[in-house]
Amino acid sequence: MNLVYGTGLLFLLVLLELIAIRYFLQEKIPWKEIVMNLNSGHILLWIFRGMEVLAFHWLLTHFSFGWVAQWPIALQWVFAFVAWDFCFYWLHRLHHAISLLWAVHVVHHEGEHFSLSLGIRNSWYSSLTSFPFFAALAILGVPLEIFIVVSSVHYFIQFYNHNRIVKKSGWLEHIMITPSHHRVHHGKNPEYINKNCGGTFVIWDKLFGTFQAERDDIDIEFGTNDAVPSENPFWTNNIPFLKWLRLPLPQLKKHEAQRTFFSDAFVGFGGLLLFCLLLFYIYKEPSWAGTPKLILFSIIFLATIANGGLAENKVWGAILWVTCTNVFIVLFLLTLSINEPILTGLSVIIGLHGLETLRRLFFSPKQKRVTSFSSSKNQTNSAQLS
Repeated sequence: MNLVYGTGLLFLLVLLELIAIRYFLQEKIPWKEIVMNLNSGHILLWIFRGMEVLAFHWLLTHFSFGWVAQWPIALQWVFAFVAWDFCFYWLHRLHHAISLLWAVHVVHHEGEHFSLSLGIRNSWYSSLTSFPFFAALAILGVPLEIFIVVSSVHYFIQFYNHNRIVKKSGWLEHIMITPSHHRVHHGKNPEYINKNCGGTFVIWDKLFGTFQAERDDIDIEFGTNDAVPSENPFWTNNIPFLKWLRLPLPQLKKHEAQRTFFSDAFVGFGGLLLFCLLLFYIYKEPSWAGTPKLILFSIIFLATIANGGLAENKVWGAILWVTCTNVFIVLFLLTLSINEPILTGLSVIIGLHGLETLRRLFFSPKQKRVTSFSSSKNQTNSAQLS
């Protein structure tokens, strides 16, 4: 239940910040990218995060020296908090330095809209490549409960550091990784590449030579120079590995002329509903087992891919979205006699969105987008600055 509250709080903070960006900063919201950030892989990441915790527990049980567990409890917490951040620094730095690890981490850096939603954008596989860097904590004997809580606190701080509102943080700039420091980390400017790899404390960057303060004379350019040209989480999570393996890449046409069936806001609303469905999955995951949990997981996973297809105005995306939001959910509720008022209400709203998707696909006027790659990119940049 605490995990539902924690994840729900992150979602609420993302929405509140977007409202502030839209109505106080007077900037247009790139909804398709925001939804890509939120649904970049969290239903699958949720499973891999659980595997990370199980692996930590197994290592702690079978190979730990148990030293930390023998210390006074206050010292255990202090050590775990500092040691976790030290491990994260090297995790983060090496994910930028080693090409295979970068294929995992690059998903996070391809987002071009710096906001709290970017703090949620992660690869499906990030927990799989993170665990080896924290294995030493299990071997030293950091209790599992302390590891989980400390991890959660650090990840929340890192989430906060992606906020768009805070400019400078006063004396905290000398102690912690602040939003200002982390904006530098996400910049693709030559002066900012591979800088500020810390998670919570800035001391590691200063000790190991990777610190760079934000400069007033440089306008930060967010994103990467070779980002995957897709809003579909399947491609954004897997194409980096195809590149690493030097395999043929699919011909994606994100910026070329295409039919426009669905507006950014319409796709965005569907993505927000999908994240709500993920919250329900997290809520029921401890008590549900077997078939119901597997089916709901499959619906959310397929709908995530479908929403990416919607974002790119693909007919297959619309058909898969309608199938997931109408056919699969209805069959799920009826065949398993699921009596959950929250899920039922959410399913009705999602189902209506699916029906509207169908109407727009087949019965609304279809107009071609006539922008080229360069003009589309210029429009996107100007929209984000307006």
